[in-house]
Amino acid sequence: MTNTGLQQNTAGNKFRWIAVIFMVYLLLVAVGMIGSGFKWASGGAEGARQLFAFATNPVMGLVIGAFATALVQSSSTVTSVIVGLVAGGLPVPTAIPMIMGANIGTTVTNTLVSMGHIGKKKEFRRAFSAATVHDFFNLLAVTIFLPLEVFTGFLSNISANLTGFFVSDTSLSIKGLNFIKPLTKPVVGVFKDLYTTLPDIWGGVALALTGLALIFISIIMLGKLLKVLMVGRAKQILHRAIGHGPMTGITSGTLMTIAVQSSSTSTSLIVPLAGNGLFKLKEIYPFTLGANIGTCITALLAATAVEGSMADHALQIALVHLTFNISATILIYGIPFLRNIPLRTARRFAQLASRHKWVVFAYVIGLFFVLPTVLITLTA
Repeated sequence: MTNTGLQQNTAGNKFRWIAVIFMVYLLLVAVGMIGSGFKWASGGAEGARQLFAFATNPVMGLVIGAFATALVQSSSTVTSVIVGLVAGGLPVPTAIPMIMGANIGTTVTNTLVSMGHIGKKKEFRRAFSAATVHDFFNLLAVTIFLPLEVFTGFLSNISANLTGFFVSDTSLSIKGLNFIKPLTKPVVGVFKDLYTTLPDIWGGVALALTGLALIFISIIMLGKLLKVLMVGRAKQILHRAIGHGPMTGITSGTLMTIAVQSSSTSTSLIVPLAGNGLFKLKEIYPFTLGANIGTCITALLAATAVEGSMADHALQIALVHLTFNISATILIYGIPFLRNIPLRTARRFAQLASRHKWVVFAYVIGLFFVLPTVLITLTA
């Protein structure tokens, strides 16, 4: 590459990093808008509780999170929206199953990526097992931790205690991150003033919908920018880290997902590599667990945009996401019997799918779309 080409590439990367910073700022503004708009439209925390009374059934909350994530193909988007809703008054216990559901919904992306190998039986079997091991791990995690949460409040209690380390009792603002709200408040205020001309609750609805649109824009653009900046390096990390033990695999999955801000991207990168036989399923498995942990950074980042009486709740639901994924990794991967369930299920299911291709389409449509619709109908 010539000196001129290098200079252009360097200038281009600088512009992209500036754009990344702006998109992070836009994400923080968007979360603040959703929280303010939801609070305005619902008439405060009590109104928010009544509005989401239908979702107090844990199964309904789980289905909403999974269905929404499967539709938008981004757990980062859905968890950021949930943080905004909690900031607006959505109760944390209602939001917890939604967060779990987002973990299930995000796995549809790498499952779809594996279908790119469907024309070659051996490649497809390897790729499909690498994709679905993530699915089955997350399904097992929810099967264990949702009942545990319902009966003991495990995640609620741990996240509440962790929140106490970061949120001041007096000001209820996140310690050390008080600069976030002053940076975002003026922009949120401009939109809020703009919508005050709308009648009744419609101003709040418009503000929340604008925030929702900005979250989509910021997450999509952030993903594209970071993919250009980081994916080449991410592939190098993959080749160096995967296959050097489970802890290295989990760490590399976490770091890569933080870098590209998308567990869908990081896990989808390894599916073709598995299909081509470069990595074994046992080597890829820990990496996907790290991706679960790494994707929690977006919700934690979103929580820094919240200040006031709901700051502790917003941070708590973000910490629920982190606690859930770390706890599931420690428990399931730490116990050999549980660790082998996703592996064996993924292998056997991939063998079936490689022989009968219709199983693949039935699985994706049934698990991520038909089943949630049926459960919503039955529990409504």
